[in-house]
Amino acid sequence: MFKRLKLTCDEATTICDKNQYGEATLLEKLKLNIHFITCKICFKYTKQNMTLTKIYKGHAKSCKELKSCLSTEEKEVLKKELQNIKV
Repeated sequence: MFKRLKLTCDEATTICDKNQYGEATLLEKLKLNIHFITCKICFKYTKQNMTLTKIYKGHAKSCKELKSCLSTEEKEVLKKELQNIKV
C-alpha cells in the first residue's frame, strides 16, 4: 500500500507545480506531503516556488495598472532597426 504513495522527486515537483494552479488532486497532495517527510530538497523547492509565485502575482498586478506605449517616433526608429536586421 505504501508503495502507491511513494513519489520520485520529478513526480513531486510536477505535483507541486500543479498544486500552485489548483490542479492537483487530494491524493496527489497527500503523496506530496508524505514525500516532504523524507525529502527536504523538494520541500524547499515548493517553498521557493510559492514565494516566486507570490512575488510575480504582486508585480503583475502593479504592472496592469501602468500603461506604457511607444511614441510615434520610437515606433519608426524600431521599424527601421527591424528592417536593417538581416536574417
